[in-house]
Amino acid sequence: MELVAMRPDRWAIILAGGEGMRLRLLTRRIAGDERPKQFCPFVDGETLLDRTRLRVARAVRPDRTCLVLTRRHESFYAPLLAKGSPGPVLVQPWGRGTAPAILYGLLRIAETAPMDAVALFPSDHYVSDDARFMAHVEAAFGVVQARPDLIVLLGIEAEDPEVQYGWIEPGDRLLDRPPYPVYRVRRFWEKPSFALAETLFKRGCLWNSFVLVTRVPALLALIRAAAFDLYDAFMTAWRRRSSLGDGPAMRLLYARLPSTNFSEDVLGTNPAHLAVLPVRGVMWSDWGEPARVLRTLRKVDIHPEWAESELSPVAAAAASRP
Repeated sequence: MELVAMRPDRWAIILAGGEGMRLRLLTRRIAGDERPKQFCPFVDGETLLDRTRLRVARAVRPDRTCLVLTRRHESFYAPLLAKGSPGPVLVQPWGRGTAPAILYGLLRIAETAPMDAVALFPSDHYVSDDARFMAHVEAAFGVVQARPDLIVLLGIEAEDPEVQYGWIEPGDRLLDRPPYPVYRVRRFWEKPSFALAETLFKRGCLWNSFVLVTRVPALLALIRAAAFDLYDAFMTAWRRRSSLGDGPAMRLLYARLPSTNFSEDVLGTNPAHLAVLPVRGVMWSDWGEPARVLRTLRKVDIHPEWAESELSPVAAAAASRP
């Protein structure tokens, strides 16, 4: 591991609390139960969460990596925690979308490192080359060291006009840091129509990987400005922890929270302090549906047993697309 990966002034948040309902056809076949996709061993006995943690450890110390889970998945993550987790583990009482999960992790980090850099990672993505992908994350850490006001998103060079992804339209070049130029974010396009996706693809727009790097104050300020009610509710609960205890305070908070989507309700509201760093030379996929998983594995010439006859309709659909 490179020396830079041992820096103590950077943190990571891994989001591992989603339900992954659209992928249940595969997870039932592979694991024999109703587990969310991040806890499912798709290839070589490794789960998507396993792979994410190993990937993140290339740039952020494990003891500085905050894992955000949801209580109803305890039977699936308990074996992982039984081995011990070097970093903070936050268990949400209920799932309330990505924005509360991120804010929970961010406030936990802010308690001890209020000015540090932080990177955000979903736990359900496929990445073909961890080293190359994390080199882009390293570059983003360098950007926010120079520009603490920025929130740097990683945008994936698109392979096709995908309609199930969010897209980022780059604006003017903001920083010239070869080989990793950084652009302003002109706007977001969330799950466009096929006609619009074709236009975005031809214009060189990027898939939104949902991976971002920033500093704690910048991300807190963005959430406060875009979702003040959510921010205010969390700050009230945070103050109550001293008298109620962490568990009761969080249960009281989450019982009243509406579901809030970070991409749509926070990032999409004001791109003024957002930048995008294009990721090239890496195959990336958000494993949100069975056909996409099988299509990805076919591209990298991996053929697990669970992808055979019982899933033939899904496999056929995946094979029918390039």
